[in-house]
Amino acid sequence: MEEIEIKQRSLASVKRARLKEKKINPDGEKKEFKKILREVKIPEQITIQELSNRMAEKSNDIIKFLLNMKVIATINHVIDKDTAEYIVKEFGHTAVLDEQPSLEKGKIKEKLEGDIQSRPPVVTIMGHVDHGKTSLLDSLRDSNVVSGEHGGITQHIGAYQVITENKKIITFIDTPGHAAFTEMRARGSKITDIVVLVVAADDGIKPQTIEAIKHAKAAKVPIIVAINKCDLPEKNISKIKNEMMQHELIAEDLSGDTLFVEVSALKKINLDKLKESILLQSEILDLKASFSANAKGVVIESKIDKGKGPVSTILISNGKLKKGDFFICGDTWGKIRAMINYEGKNVNEALPSMPVEILGMNDTAFAGAEFLVTKNEDEAKEMSEFKKNNSAKSQVLVKDKTTLFDEAKDKEELNIIIKSDVQGSSEALKMAINKIEHKEVEAKIILSDIGMINETDVSLAKASRAILVGFNVKPNREAKKLAEEQKVDIKYFNIIYEALEYVTKSLSGLLEPDIKETVLGSAEIQKVFKVSNAGKIAGSKVMNGEIKSKSKARIIRDGVVVYSGEIQSIYREKNQVKEVGTGLECGISLKDFIDFKEKDVIESYLAEKIQRSI
Repeated sequence: MEEIEIKQRSLASVKRARLKEKKINPDGEKKEFKKILREVKIPEQITIQELSNRMAEKSNDIIKFLLNMKVIATINHVIDKDTAEYIVKEFGHTAVLDEQPSLEKGKIKEKLEGDIQSRPPVVTIMGHVDHGKTSLLDSLRDSNVVSGEHGGITQHIGAYQVITENKKIITFIDTPGHAAFTEMRARGSKITDIVVLVVAADDGIKPQTIEAIKHAKAAKVPIIVAINKCDLPEKNISKIKNEMMQHELIAEDLSGDTLFVEVSALKKINLDKLKESILLQSEILDLKASFSANAKGVVIESKIDKGKGPVSTILISNGKLKKGDFFICGDTWGKIRAMINYEGKNVNEALPSMPVEILGMNDTAFAGAEFLVTKNEDEAKEMSEFKKNNSAKSQVLVKDKTTLFDEAKDKEELNIIIKSDVQGSSEALKMAINKIEHKEVEAKIILSDIGMINETDVSLAKASRAILVGFNVKPNREAKKLAEEQKVDIKYFNIIYEALEYVTKSLSGLLEPDIKETVLGSAEIQKVFKVSNAGKIAGSKVMNGEIKSKSKARIIRDGVVVYSGEIQSIYREKNQVKEVGTGLECGISLKDFIDFKEKDVIESYLAEKIQRSI
């Protein structure tokens, strides 16, 4: 009874609530809630989930909106600020671009402060392969670099300082001389003041010479032309000067303003004249830098040393770098534990235009990364964290529905793992491989890193069926043992074009071979016979060429191919023969075919597979 009373009371309360609602809203219409419009802060990149939270909108609605724009996405996808701003406006909210912490706080201001002095010029030596760039640098600093180079090709960027007779300093950067190092050569021209373009007196302008001119002009850097090998009897100086005019490099004796110096790296002729020309050009440029402000520079090279850890070669562009300074470099940070100069000596400070190898980085930095000294450790950490969060590594969503299916087309992929000794080589090799294009096959670099080949690399190569390329590096003992057990082939190279050649050959192996057909002859079926042990035999007359046993065959009926297979056997006067010539009659038996008809034509041919190459 009590339960019934409780139920009745609750029903009565529900009815009262409904009557009250009807009095307030007598027409029984649903209430309309006004949409709250918000100011939505948008950073450089944002996930769809985070954007929906900030807008207080359903993430499904945003995904549907993107789908209408032919963009496939999930809540975890990252979109850029422009796309996010467009979505926010379309949903009726106001987009407010999020102010990012400024990275300028640790940078040197345009106006130089402190102890301002003239700094040494930074000179990049460029030119065609085998025109004597490294030999020239060799002679300038009285050492022997080229003997240590594989195949006479500079594999890494080196930076050195040369002291002239009047105690002036010139910093030289030696860039690699192979076409595959275009990216590294381009970077060399960006951090330089003057370009010395080396041209062989007996060879003239080559494709890489033109390439070097373009890079130097793009960087708006003055060019000094060094005509090397001028001691050779087959030299042709006037030809080179005339060729250079096509590229707007006109010699002074031809009423131009480009300095031309005839030198010989081997005989050490006119090297002083080249140094004088460089110093003269640097005086015109009036190169100044602060010798007391916080240091700023660029990474020329970076590698992982077995005993030292991540090591980078930094070229100081402004300020004084001291031992113990905290710094940010790319998206990593660290503290200067030690500095080694180009002579291999430990130094406590580095001044503008000075290349030094630094120890104390927490991770490797890519070549070309900006180096910046910070006030303290906290500032270095904060800036590093911000750069990591905003790096291009984030997966930004810009997939169009139409291109999505194009990418899904059957394209054979060759997975590649690259391990190199230094960042520059790894980067250059990666760039060169990515330039190999073919509509049927594709090179896919799944890992490009520096350091020794380890067990993880071998396991990854096995799992992804990748080719493992070691450039100037070897595997450790454990990796070598695992590679032998897992039957993973590791290829080692120390010359870039050999590594490229190997990758190209491996890609060519994925291509479907071309089939070349050679028609041997044809025969017309005159009559079909039944043979108890052989089934149906086609009694035929050879019309032209010859019919060969075990060759490929096709049957043509009324101009249509009805069978493609193989000739099983040929009979002539009850004897099995290997071939039958023109005008002769024979019995032909085909593999897995008995539906012969009179007047059918049997064509005998050879199919040869020809391996294609990229």
